[in-house]
Parts: sequence; C-alpha cells; structure tokens
Amino acid sequence: MRLRPLPAFEDNYIWALQDDAGAGLVVDPGEAGPVLAAVADGLQLRGILLTHHHHDHIGGVPGILERFPDLPVIGPRDERITTATQVVGAGDVARIGDWVFQVHEIPGHTVSHIAFHGHQVLFCGDTLFSLGCGRLFEGTPMQMLDSLDRLAALPPETRVCCGHEYTVANAAFAETVEPSNIFLRMRSAEAKQQRLAGQPTLPSTIADERQRNPFLRVDKPEVRASVERHAGRPLADRVETFAELRRWKDGFRA
Repeated sequence: MRLRPLPAFEDNYIWALQDDAGAGLVVDPGEAGPVLAAVADGLQLRGILLTHHHHDHIGGVPGILERFPDLPVIGPRDERITTATQVVGAGDVARIGDWVFQVHEIPGHTVSHIAFHGHQVLFCGDTLFSLGCGRLFEGTPMQMLDSLDRLAALPPETRVCCGHEYTVANAAFAETVEPSNIFLRMRSAEAKQQRLAGQPTLPSTIADERQRNPFLRVDKPEVRASVERHAGRPLADRVETFAELRRWKDGFRA
C-alpha cells in the first residue's frame, strides 16, 4: 500500500492511497490538477472520499469527474456537497474497490464533518491536525472535544492523514502550552527539519498525537494549569478547558 500526500493550494494535502497494482483513491481533492498528475504518473483512480464541504476539500471534484464521469464519490450528508454519489454517516461502511473504511461523524469544524478509518489509516480532514485541531466554524466546543476523544481512542498505530501542513505552526503553540513535554520538543525540531528539506510532516500517528497534541491532553494537569493561567481564572471542567485552549490558539501569534 502506498500512501502519499499530494500538495494543493498553499498548505493543503490531497491524500492518495494506492495498492501494488496501481489502483487507488483520493481524499478531499480541493484541486483537480494534483490528482490528474498522479493519474498520469500511474494512479488508477477508483474513487473519491470527502470529509466535509469546504471548497478547498471538494473544489476539484467536478474537474476530476469531467475526466472520470462514473467515479464513485463518497461524502457526508450535507446538501452543500452536490457531487457525492453516496452519502454516509456514523456506523456506515465506505467501500471503494478493495478498500473498506468505517465512517465516524466528527462534528466541530463543521456540523457534518466525517472521518474514514481503515487499513490502519485515518482520513480526518480538518478535525484533528498534527499537534492541533481545526477551528470551530459551525460546531460547539463540546462537539469538537467529543470528536477528538473518539479519534484519540482509535488504535495507537493508526496513521493520521489530515488536510493541511500545519505541524510547525501548531508546534509553536503546543510548546507554549506544555513547555516541559520533551516528546513535543523533539517532534517540533523534527518537523522543522522536514519542512526545510521540503518533506511533509505527515502522516503522524494516534500514539504521537496522544503524547504531544495539547487538544488531546486537556486532562493533563500541566495543560489545564497553563490554560487557566492564560484565561486568568479557574476553569470548571474539561469542556471549558478545551474551549479556552481553542480560543487561545485562535489568537496565538508565534
């Protein structure tokens, strides 16, 4: 199995998953160009998975369908996505060729956001990032925290394939929140070297994120204490801690 991020726009990734025979699928093609280039390079495209409705994740679908009009497109139940040939939700199974994925509903970034988990891979769009999480454009802090909790409960070896190259910027914030986390400092240094070498920092793993991502660590005493210091007041519970942590990140400048 070959898993690779196809760069798009300024910092997006379109994920391509390909078997040894060349057949494969793509996830969240915001642009058609990188996908069609992969096809020219040998990808035998069998289908498309979509995690949410934002244009930088679905905008390339019409251009791909012009070339492959019978291609299955699997996405969430959302009237804003007009190109899906199959809609799925929590508990459903998404199948493209021999690929089989469990579908998880993970609202927060958007209300209809979903993730696909299978073959030790998680396609999580803009919900869980390496060392971060997505902004809350439509959902509530409680919804997003519940979504992240469910993703964090997946097997530790699961590879986390998110939609953007944000690791270095997220690391700067995470180190501000939890400066004594040695694993986080090591990951931050590694990510900087990867980007300097022109390499992607992804995928990470669920184990990596549990160990280093502050948004999965709101129950850790140091993280909670750091958020309370920044907020200037005691916080009632883990949901309020998460909400303040996300608000802090929204205004953070390294």
